[in-house]
Amino acid sequence: MGRKQTNSELGRCALLALLFLGAISCCVVYILLSAALRPTPTSPVVDAIDSGDGLGRREEAECCRGIEHLELWGDAVKWGSDFKLNSSEECCRACKAMCSGVDGPCLCDSWVFCGDRKACGANFGECWLKKQKESFNPDRRDSGENVMWTSGLVFGKGEDIVGLHTEYGVLRIKVRSSPTGLFPDCAPHSVAYILELLRLRLCVGCQLHRAEGRGISWDSQGNHITNAPFGPPYALIQGTLAADGTTTAFKEIQREEWPCPQIRRGSVAWVGSGPEFFISLANHHEWRSQTYTVFGSLLPEDLEIAEKIAHLPTKQEVWSNIDVSVLDEPIRLRVVPVPFLFKS
Repeated sequence: MGRKQTNSELGRCALLALLFLGAISCCVVYILLSAALRPTPTSPVVDAIDSGDGLGRREEAECCRGIEHLELWGDAVKWGSDFKLNSSEECCRACKAMCSGVDGPCLCDSWVFCGDRKACGANFGECWLKKQKESFNPDRRDSGENVMWTSGLVFGKGEDIVGLHTEYGVLRIKVRSSPTGLFPDCAPHSVAYILELLRLRLCVGCQLHRAEGRGISWDSQGNHITNAPFGPPYALIQGTLAADGTTTAFKEIQREEWPCPQIRRGSVAWVGSGPEFFISLANHHEWRSQTYTVFGSLLPEDLEIAEKIAHLPTKQEVWSNIDVSVLDEPIRLRVVPVPFLFKS
């Protein structure tokens, strides 16, 4: 049975209650101050927009990926049995370190890593650095779910580049592991698809079908004009790289891991998972790279060709509630290798 509290007991309870309330008040004040003073977290995309082209430099440092369940062959320049690393990214960077010259082919243009401890067994951690006879046509030993290796490519300056041949000239895509060119280390699945088209030497069905200039929204350097709308027109030329007659596997590109470079003037990117693609004529900071995968960049001097195509006769259509300009006559494309000596 309960009993009536004495005055001393009441005093002690009151004191304890006051101390408890004081402790709670201190905690609340600390939390509020911490929230007010803590820097607001921002996404990499927002950071990049605020700091100009910072995203491209950060991604160049971070992107070093390959394709799982793929084993590339080729002449070994460093034997994996004597060279073990902790991750495929470290293996990729080891290859890139041998491809840093200003001109000339890379000493290492492909790498193979074994990162599945259970499947690899004694081969776990092996990093094989290799040199292909043709960097655009790497020697594939095996692929599939049962293959324990992860492989990737590294392209250097002074090597061949991919060209999109049109009746108005060749749109050349640089082959470099950098903010310009193909991105084998950032978008390996996309580049593998382009190389497959190159090996086919025929791209029936590949074409450009949409063309929109910069209008009043972007200047000649691709910078957005203050207070101008973001389109239409949307400053791009768009088409498809779905080659008729190829297998279904080549008609949908596996989505790349984010992040990949943001869209700038000259960027070449997939729409979603492809094979629809576009070449941007402006710096589209308002577009997010989670939706578009940038896999290459046009040579600056070839932007003139792209601009010319963007001003060809078009007709207006509506795609998914968006007004677009469609070419009166689609432009056929061929994917071709283009000898080119890069000059910095």
